[in-house]
This record gives sequence, C-alpha cells and structure tokens, in this order.
Amino acid sequence: MFTSYEEVMDFCRERGIEMIDFKMIDLVGRWRHLSIPASRFTPDTLKYGIGFDGSNYGFAPVENSDMVFIPDISTAVFDPFTEVATLSMIGDVYVIAQPDNYRFDQDPRAIAFNAEEYMKSTGIADEMRIGPEFEFFVFDHVSFECNPQKTGFSIDAEQAIWNSGENEYQNLGYKVPHKGGYHTAPPQDVLYDLRARMCLLMEENNIPVKYHHHEVGGPGQIEIEVEFGGMREMADRTMLTKYLIKNMAFAEGKTVTFMPKPIYGEVGSGLHVHMHLFKNNKPIFFDPDGYSQLSQEALYFIGGILKHAPALLAFTNPSTNSYKRLVPGYEAPVSMCFGTANRSAVIRVPAYAKAPEHKRFEFRSSDATCNPYLAYSAMLMAGLDGIINKIDPSAEGFGPYDINLYNLPPEEQARIKGLPKSLDEALDALVKDHEFLLAGGVFPQRLIDIWIKNKRQESRRVNDIPHPMEFELYYDL
Repeated sequence: MFTSYEEVMDFCRERGIEMIDFKMIDLVGRWRHLSIPASRFTPDTLKYGIGFDGSNYGFAPVENSDMVFIPDISTAVFDPFTEVATLSMIGDVYVIAQPDNYRFDQDPRAIAFNAEEYMKSTGIADEMRIGPEFEFFVFDHVSFECNPQKTGFSIDAEQAIWNSGENEYQNLGYKVPHKGGYHTAPPQDVLYDLRARMCLLMEENNIPVKYHHHEVGGPGQIEIEVEFGGMREMADRTMLTKYLIKNMAFAEGKTVTFMPKPIYGEVGSGLHVHMHLFKNNKPIFFDPDGYSQLSQEALYFIGGILKHAPALLAFTNPSTNSYKRLVPGYEAPVSMCFGTANRSAVIRVPAYAKAPEHKRFEFRSSDATCNPYLAYSAMLMAGLDGIINKIDPSAEGFGPYDINLYNLPPEEQARIKGLPKSLDEALDALVKDHEFLLAGGVFPQRLIDIWIKNKRQESRRVNDIPHPMEFELYYDL
C-alpha cells in the first residue's frame, strides 16, 4: 500500500489513524499482533523495529528469544473491525546482532522470499503465480470441550437439514440437503449476502475475487475463489483473507472455521491451489502440442510435486483433522496422480484454461490449516526439483488418468499410490524426504526439525484422548 514513511503518515493524518498495528506470522500459521499509538511510529521503527519474545511464536529457544520485527509498509491496510481507527501491517522477523540485525531464517515470510529468489537463481522462472480457492463453513453455534470426564463438540447451522424438524422456533423450511449445497440458490442459500459482503471487503483490501458460491456441504459450506498473484504476495493475501472472513462473520453473529473436516459425513473444506510459472512475463507451462496443452516443464513440475507429495503434505495438510477429509467418497483426492478435469486426482488440469497465460494446474489436497508461506514455498520447491531433475510423472506411474479414479477396478486402483492417511505418515515421509526443501538454503534444517517435533506432539495429544466412537464400539465388551 505504501512505499515510504511519509506516505504512511499522510494516510494516518487523512484518515484519523490513532493506532498502528503490527501482525506477525507464528510457526503454525496464526497471526499475532502488537499495537502502538500512531504518534510513536517513526522512521526508526522502520530501521530498528520493535522487540518481542520469539520463543512464544514457536521459533527461537527461550535462552535466545529476543528478536525484533521490521514493519513491511507495503502490506498496510485499514482495519475495518476496530473501534479505534487502526492501520495494520505485517512485520518481518529479524535476529538481534552486531553491527546489524539480520533476517531470521525461520520466519515464514523469509522462507517464501528465499523460495522466490531460489526460483529466479535457477533460471527456470522469475515468478510463480498462484490462485487459492478458500472453502470454509459458516456456523451459527459451536461449543467444544476436552476434559478427563467429558469430551465432545456441538455445532449448528440454521440451514442444516437436521433442523428441518425444529419446532422450538418458527421454521420456514428451505433447509439444504445433506451434500446438496453446491450452487444452491436462495432461499436455501441464506449466506449469499454475507458472502457478498466478504467479497466486497476483500476487494477493498486489494484481494481481487473471481467468484463466490455455496459449496457442497449443506450446513453452511461456502467457497470464495480469488484471482492470481505472486506466491509470497498470495501468502499475505491468504492470511488477510482469513482475517477478514472470520471477523466479518463474528461481527454478524456467525462463526467461521477453515477446519478441513468439522462435520462427519459431509464433504470437507480444502484449499485448492492453482499454479503456473512465468519468465519475463511469458508463461512457461503452455505447449499447444503437449498433453492437455502443458509444456514439458509443466509436466516435470507436476512430477516433482507428486513424487514429493507424501512429504509435502506435512506442510500443506499439517493437522490431524486434515486426514479426516482425505478419504474416499467426499470429493477429496486420495490418489497421487494427475489428469485433465479430474477432481478425484491430486493434481487436476482445468480443461477450461486454454489460453497460454491461463494454462495451469491445481493441487487439490491442501487445506487451510496450513501456514501459507510454508505450504506455498514447499509446493514451489517440489515443482522446481521436478524440473531440475526431469521427473516425468508418467514414467513415475502418476498418470495421466482422465477418468474417475473411484470407478476403476480394485486391482487398477491398487496400482496408484495413495496419499498419507495420517499426519504421522506425512511426518514420516518428511523425515525421509526433505532435501528438496533445503536447496538454496530456502528451508532451514532447524525449522524442519522443530516442525516435525511439534507436529508429533500435536498428533500424540489427539491420539492419546479417548474418542466417543470408542465408547460406542467397545464400552460393553
């Protein structure tokens, strides 16, 4: 938004800004923030930054946790949800050193920056453009607890089919059937106006929206797809999109979750990521004579992603809940393969994207519990590894498959490699296969080690807790 300190202060005076808020990304992908009065924002803030305790972000060890963040004024936006007029911007993390501080290599934004620089250094491309599809549920109620004597959750959406027999209040019907929400129209689609306001707010904050609609999930699942942007820029926009969506819903008495599988028996929510590479503003994924008009570089890129997919999922699907979505029968991919217009494959080549500058493919397994800086960077690194090492997806047995994989005979399905079935399986794959992430010093080994350790602990916490289904299955034995 801004290129100089003077532009920031001119905007603050024009808009009556009283507070300046700084947002930093922690390791798992949540925003943290700190605010100062606008009068305290000086050129020294941009030079020396503001100190904070990095250990609470999941980064540095406690004995060496003093760090600073330097605001990136180009990311500044007016926060529409604060009563006090507030300008918000993202901060980059630096290590305190003499004579000069230096960029912290575990900062997710630094990793995304390094990934883009590595891409340029290879000579393959100078830009990766991506376009995410944001899927999420809007609920009217959620409660959950996890105590020794009582564990469970309760959710509700007024439009859900399970409320069709509700008599405690006036019931006007028009509920959305189970798995019947795709492109449903009003009056069933009670979330249209909320979605529209979300999209307009995103547009106001420099996040161009492609379209929005109700998704398949009957109890309030919706999708907003955005236009393409640079990889690191889109990671910033992903964080801002989630912030705007969640806060707008909250302000209107609703609650939003990007959990991949909040409801058993309904389809889950993914974060499908469309991607293509450019060099000197020219697309390198297009070849009129290639399979589905894809160039050899595009196919090698696909080969890299699919070969490294098990390890990749440790960053793109980093929650235990992620793998409750990646199961057959719910429109989520479970097989490591590619195909044109094939939504049952991990990588789908859109048939409608015919122009050279639009030729691309999408990675369909990822979900929004990821840290977008790490996930998008890992995708790029896997794809670049495929091009550098000429990983042919067909030679590796990844297809193409231009048919519904669920209709294949069992013996043919068995020949297609499957995605990890749990977070632990993905972490096991990452332990064995992460050299592609270390290329060019993009991902520090220390970060990968911390990530694996922390995610193992998360998985253990979930696995150690008795599940309600276990009572149904085993209580009377």
